[in-house]
Amino acid sequence: MDKFIVSARKYRPQNFSTVVGQSHITTTLKNAIRNNQLAHAFLFCGPRGVGKTTCARILAKAINCEHPQSDGEACNECHSCVSFNEGVSLNIHELDAASNNSVDDIRTLVEQVRFAPQAGKYKVYIIDEVHMLSSSAFNAFLKTLEEPPPYAIFILATTEKHKILPTILSRCQLFDFKRITTLDTVEHLQEICDKESIRAERPALQLIAQKSEGCMRDALSILDKIVSFTNGELSYQNTLEHLNILDADYYFRLLEAMLQQDLAGALLLFEDINRKGFEGDLVLNGFAEFIRNLLVCRDERTASLLEVVESFKDRYIDFSKRAGTAYLISALNVLNEAELAYKAARNKRLHVEMGLIKLCYLQQALRLTGEAEGGVKKKLNEDARPVAWRNIPAMEPVRATGNDPSRGITTERQATKPEDRPQKEDAVVKNDTAIPGSRPFPEGVAKKNAGVGTDTGAKLLVETEPERPPRQPAAGVKPATSLGSLSSIRQQFSGGRSEDQLRIKELSPEGLRQAWDEYTQKLREEKNPAVQSFLRAILEIQGVNLFEVVTSNNLEMKFIEQEKRTLSEYLQNAFNNKTLSFSICIRENPETEEPVEKQLNKREQFLQIVEQYPLVKELKDRLKLELDY
Repeated sequence: MDKFIVSARKYRPQNFSTVVGQSHITTTLKNAIRNNQLAHAFLFCGPRGVGKTTCARILAKAINCEHPQSDGEACNECHSCVSFNEGVSLNIHELDAASNNSVDDIRTLVEQVRFAPQAGKYKVYIIDEVHMLSSSAFNAFLKTLEEPPPYAIFILATTEKHKILPTILSRCQLFDFKRITTLDTVEHLQEICDKESIRAERPALQLIAQKSEGCMRDALSILDKIVSFTNGELSYQNTLEHLNILDADYYFRLLEAMLQQDLAGALLLFEDINRKGFEGDLVLNGFAEFIRNLLVCRDERTASLLEVVESFKDRYIDFSKRAGTAYLISALNVLNEAELAYKAARNKRLHVEMGLIKLCYLQQALRLTGEAEGGVKKKLNEDARPVAWRNIPAMEPVRATGNDPSRGITTERQATKPEDRPQKEDAVVKNDTAIPGSRPFPEGVAKKNAGVGTDTGAKLLVETEPERPPRQPAAGVKPATSLGSLSSIRQQFSGGRSEDQLRIKELSPEGLRQAWDEYTQKLREEKNPAVQSFLRAILEIQGVNLFEVVTSNNLEMKFIEQEKRTLSEYLQNAFNNKTLSFSICIRENPETEEPVEKQLNKREQFLQIVEQYPLVKELKDRLKLELDY
């Protein structure tokens, strides 16, 4: 029985031409080998399973090949290539930085670099997962990486370039590997199936390529697993069952039920999915991806972003035309919210069913919302009204009756009352035509106006209605007062209060102290800590509408300032004076100051002792002592 080798190792590329999906990398490396422009350090970075280590090994073999081909490929026939393929080459050293990440491991590597190759031109050091090296190991590797011997070449590989020190990145030639496309993965899997005599359906290979997400190693591992499960036959249904993927046909049937508002059909379909063992979050995530694909299909410019099985493409396009854009976007929002709240839900199944219920009646909700918005706009148009204009009465005429002391003419204004003035003009003459709605002129007046032009200073004779008697107010109705009268202005300003209430009280020390004590009592009832500051405050009247609050320290001043707004309102209401104000100041109060004992110096202490005990001075003089002060 032959030993089984997984496809990822068995079909690992042996030259640059067999590397899948990295033509931009392989072309650059072959040109560098052919033109003899090799850098001393390379850094291969990219996702897992895309060929970083494979390209590093092919490069190491190609630069030591004894008979390289014209395109930069290795011959695979010379002693160096054969020893490399058999894994016994002494010029290629591989180091796993994940398990050898200490400073001692790097020092050992640096010591090996000093020795020249016994056979071949270069010694190649491949360090995989280089981002796992410690900072000390990176620093120990810097000098050698910057100025290695001419025969040493370093190839570093990593999946996390952001973890590598900038000093390392600046010393290497960077190559970024990309994810392998679905089409390239399917073609490579088909080649392997043909070599292994495996009957594989193309939709099954497309499903494997989508599941691998651009990683060729994962795709080959999935292929080996399904082939072992199906005894050499790769079908679409077996692939769905083995990868635990929900068929897109379920999503099409779900959307059909939702577009028809068939709630019972949608719930029964979810029951069938649930019996097959699919979790609710998987259903929500898959259905959201399905809705996203429908949105992509609606525009021809984004049709290339659709990565589905080819047999379903026409069906996707058909359903994208049936479902509107507003419905699809709203459905994505509902599914996104349901998926985010899935972990917090206690009843998982009920949570998913609630999301399906919303989607079933989502189309009706969108229709009702659109009708409601249209109804609001129509109602706003119906309520539009023109601006109401008010007729302004004409000014009363003025006639000359005598001499003016200053000008020689005396004028007398005709006494007219507002009730005696006409309420509106009967007609306005413009080019001998009355405006519609006005009373026409009598025949005589019209003749007089016939010869009047539109020049400045022209006069028009207009007949007005006879004066009407003033209207008497009805019983029980208060006659309207003039807006310009002083009494109405006072009434509006006072808010209906009487003149006694509006009378300003004089600011006196007794009245001020009484109002101050009343507010202090209010603070005492509220247990406000500022009450002590109010009790010790001194009030000094500075003017008619101004007084000063004197405090003894800064703390009392702060307490009173906190109550300044409410205190001002209270005092203004108490004195009926809205202009009443006060200021706060700090002044030392000698009555409240406590006497502080002054500290005496040594001389003063001695004099005080001598004053009480004279013999001390006599003793000092007899002994001829000197005080140290």
